[in-house]
Amino acid sequence: MSKIFAQDQLLTNLSDLHSYSYDASFGTYLPNAVVQVKNVDEVSAVLKLANRYRVPVYPRGQGTSLSGGPLPVKGGIVMDLSQWKQKLEIYPDDLVAIVSPGVLTSEINKAAEKYGLMYPPDPSSSHVSTIGGNLAENSGGPKGLKYGVTKDYVLGLEVVTPEGEFIRTGGRTIKNVTGYDLTKLIVGSEGTLGVITKAFLKLIPKPPTTQTMMAVFDDLVISGKAISKVLTSGILPAKIELMDRSSIIAVENYRPLGLPVEAEAILLIQLDGHEETLNKEIEETNRIVREVGARETVIPGSREEADQLWQARKLVSPAIVTLKPTKVSEDVAVPRSKIPDMIDRLNRIKEKYNIHLVVFGHAGDGNLHPNIICDQRDTEEMIQVEQAVSEIFNAAIELGGTLSGEHGIGTMKSPFMEEELGSITLDMMRRIKTAWDPNHILNPGKIFPEPDQNSLVLRDG
Repeated sequence: MSKIFAQDQLLTNLSDLHSYSYDASFGTYLPNAVVQVKNVDEVSAVLKLANRYRVPVYPRGQGTSLSGGPLPVKGGIVMDLSQWKQKLEIYPDDLVAIVSPGVLTSEINKAAEKYGLMYPPDPSSSHVSTIGGNLAENSGGPKGLKYGVTKDYVLGLEVVTPEGEFIRTGGRTIKNVTGYDLTKLIVGSEGTLGVITKAFLKLIPKPPTTQTMMAVFDDLVISGKAISKVLTSGILPAKIELMDRSSIIAVENYRPLGLPVEAEAILLIQLDGHEETLNKEIEETNRIVREVGARETVIPGSREEADQLWQARKLVSPAIVTLKPTKVSEDVAVPRSKIPDMIDRLNRIKEKYNIHLVVFGHAGDGNLHPNIICDQRDTEEMIQVEQAVSEIFNAAIELGGTLSGEHGIGTMKSPFMEEELGSITLDMMRRIKTAWDPNHILNPGKIFPEPDQNSLVLRDG
């Protein structure tokens, strides 16, 4: 590859390889080389060479994956696309953005806002994660309740197949039913079917006004019932975020913001739309949550106060890792009607295994983030964590839910794939993988469970 790439694009020094050996999940796996690609020809050249010699290739953005998506679990080549960010074009008349894979997701929304538009998917990592990584994982975010997730805003893609061939799926039109929907197949395939080199994204008009409310509860399960009640009332908030008592206290200790530390849970609710409509909806939302059992509601008097509440939610992840060094981040999702049941199950799992379980997340669409704070160096504690994570997944599936709402499967959740999907469905997915990637070189070890895989959080390579 040294004949194909400039010296600064091909990394083989041990220190560089270690920088690409981990992501935001668990385990470290050292690649044999790293190549920073910046155009389609370079991607194609790497994949054709890798196919010839059966060398694994792992597409990677900024490495923010919480499920092990870009980890080089079988050695080989990490393909870094984070430097490929030359294209960020907004076409306001078409409500379309065209972007390179290395563009930061938040930059797309910033560019759209100049035209009174927005790109709604807003994962917590959007200020550091690339759109290529978000497309691979089908990322969501708080606005997923009202606006949907990444796949709902992808009109088309340009992709290099595992065998190094260039294809285009979809395009710039809103309607397109020509042939199989390969766009939706590739989005969320976690880099196992192709390398995304360009995306055509749908934009929408930005709502003129927003209003925020904080509802305070003395019972975590009751807060879940309040969510269901609001959503069946005919009001559709842009966001409903949940923070349990552990996350409230962690944030207050990390950066005091005046949160009610004695509460068992708070809901942060954001409505958006036209001002007159919002005034009525915020009044109705206030009435509903109080009727269900909120002991207090707070409606910020200014944009700054509202931003402070949402800042509290964003601080949960950095705040909780100050308690112990290891954070197991899960993101199960259940039907909205089952949110109270899932919260109850999480409480029981927490007590059963005596673990530090923090519950927060995008509760409005049933996507909860049960995070376990622990110390990976404590083997006995990690055995308890393993068992608790297993029960969390089982609980979600039993309630009609799913292993992942937005973080993907990667290496972390693959042992549970058959339990949710069944053997026939999983086999059909394997057949699709083989058809696209006959030599199985592209991001191996992801999504599909390995024969010897029996650990959720303790693997290392």
